Formats: sequence, C-alpha cells, structure tokens
Amino acid sequence: MTDAGTPAISDPGEDLVVLCRQTGVKVISLPGPCAAITALTLSGLPTRHFVFEGFLTTARGQRKERLKQLSDETRTLIIYEAPHKLTVTLKDIYEAFGDRRVAFCRELTKINEEVRVMTLSEALSYYEEVKPRGEFVLVIEGAEEKAPEENGMSIAEHVQKYIEGGMTKMDAIKAAARDRGIPKSEVYAEVNK
Repeated sequence: MTDAGTPAISDPGEDLVVLCRQTGVKVISLPGPCAAITALTLSGLPTRHFVFEGFLTTARGQRKERLKQLSDETRTLIIYEAPHKLTVTLKDIYEAFGDRRVAFCRELTKINEEVRVMTLSEALSYYEEVKPRGEFVLVIEGAEEKAPEENGMSIAEHVQKYIEGGMTKMDAIKAAARDRGIPKSEVYAEVNK
C-alpha cells in the first residue's frame, strides 16, 4: 500500500486500516523503515525515552499552545514538518523551548539522506540562508529535569518523598541535599524545625 516509509504513522494509511477493520478485512503490517525511529537512531540524542508528536497543527495559535504544553517534556521529542513550513515552525519551537539541540533529518534511507545536528538558534540562521528541501523529521532534545523545588515541593516534602520510597531519614536528607545542590546540614535543619 506504500512505496516509502511505514504506512499509518502520520499517514493516510491510518484511515485505510480503520476502514479495513470496520469491514472485516484482515490487515497485515510488515516492518519497514519508519522515519521517526530512523531519525531518532541517527540523532545522537537520548533514545531510551521519547515522544512522537508527528505533524503539528497548521493553525498557528493551536500549534503555539501545543508547543507550550510540550516545553517541559524531558523525553526526546520527534516532530514531522514539511519544508515550506519549517522556518515558521522553528521560530515557534524556539519561542516555546528556548535554545535546544535538534537533529534535522531528511530523505532518510534515500540517496540524498541528510542529518544535521545543531541548536535551534543555529538552525534558524542556517535555514534563512539555505532553502529547506524534503520532508523533515525533527528530533528535539528534551527539557532538563527540574529540581524538586522548581516543581513546588518544599524541602520537607522532598525528604518525605524519599522516605515514602523506602529510604531512611538520613539517606533521604542526603539525597534531597544532593538533588538541590545544597548542604545536607541545611536540609537537616529544615526538616527538624
């Protein structure tokens, strides 16, 4: 049913599978190249945990809102984009995420395969000079894990979380101090007020 890539992954093949299932037609999927996974493996970015977002909406307001929702995502993020929308999307991603590393993958498994890894700011400059060609897979570095205090957790709550996880009180104090980058005496004093 397809001559390139894996059908039904951000592809109209999804609709065909639904119709086949509804009418009782047997569906068989054979493994083949999937741009998202191929790009992830070529990116040099963490592959252990990732999120596949596919194509973002073309409605700019909704796209900006979705990117805002994704801005704290710590897993590697995979987005598809068409060449004629790439620079606008990059500006929106930069605005929402800040300056992160991104792998720009295109023409995967083809003769003109290209993978460029750079920061978003470098990409904005590069693609102002070089016209984007071909469908892109953007593999975007996840956000840095926020320290517990950034998530609204007090020092006492932080220690308690470790205790509930099975640590002794002293080990929990040491772990919370390490997480926060502060002396354990400061955590001890806060917990024992």
